Amino acid sequence: MPRKKKTESEIENNILESVKENVEEGSKEIEKASEEIKNLTGKELIEAEKESTEGDIEEKKKKILEKAKKLKEKVSGEVVSSEELKEQVKIKKREDMLIPLDDYVKSGIYLGTKVVTPCMKPFVYRRRADGLAIFNTDLIDEKIKEAAKFLSEFNAEDIIVVCKRPAGWKAVKKFSEIAGIRAFTKKYPAGILTNINLEDFFENKLTIVNDSWLDKNALNDTLNIKKKILMICDTNNFSKGADKVIIGNNKSPKSLGVIYYLLTREYCKAKGIQKEIPDLEWWLSEDENLKAEFGV
Repeated sequence: MPRKKKTESEIENNILESVKENVEEGSKEIEKASEEIKNLTGKELIEAEKESTEGDIEEKKKKILEKAKKLKEKVSGEVVSSEELKEQVKIKKREDMLIPLDDYVKSGIYLGTKVVTPCMKPFVYRRRADGLAIFNTDLIDEKIKEAAKFLSEFNAEDIIVVCKRPAGWKAVKKFSEIAGIRAFTKKYPAGILTNINLEDFFENKLTIVNDSWLDKNALNDTLNIKKKILMICDTNNFSKGADKVIIGNNKSPKSLGVIYYLLTREYCKAKGIQKEIPDLEWWLSEDENLKAEFGV
């Protein structure tokens, strides 16, 4: 059977389909090539950026290392150990003390009692083998400085000092005499600050209490009238009610001598009082009359 001849339209269609297939294949090849070029270009850009960045990092790293080296050389000559630093601070504190450390030690101001109240515990440095608590001398000096500054805020006529303990009479009387502050030794007349009917009634603004146990009448009167209190506290004292505290041995003539010597000196300096103040040795010396009468 003879083949049927294709019509011109069929031939034309076949040609178009062939061309279309070739075009599609060509497009795919082009897309594939473009993607490869794109990827290749991206890699090249990444490599170029990497080289550039690494170059910057290396340069920066080099500069930082050079700077660190210079700083290390500068600091190495200035570095001191913590122990050396502590020692330097300690020396500076000693230089700023009101009196030399040896004088504090000589007076026995740092010696407390075997009893330590909770409020005095922060000021205790250690305990001796015999059980006596030891005050920190740096803190003693600091507290006396604070007390002297506080005291200078009041005029002499507005202050009273109370000391029932014979060990403090000599120092308190001299303090009173030089500073012009009213002193009560031996006995404090109860009610003198609170009872307006008493002939010797007067108003004050500050009471210096030598010992909260022995001088409790003066302490309570001052608290009742809501006036200020400067209190000397040993390790067995409670500082409740005090506006300012001096820590130290308040039972020894020498220790109290140092305290009142410093208060006298600093008060006169602050108030511009031009009076002769005995040197420290006088305040540390024992009162022979008191020693014979009370054995202090």
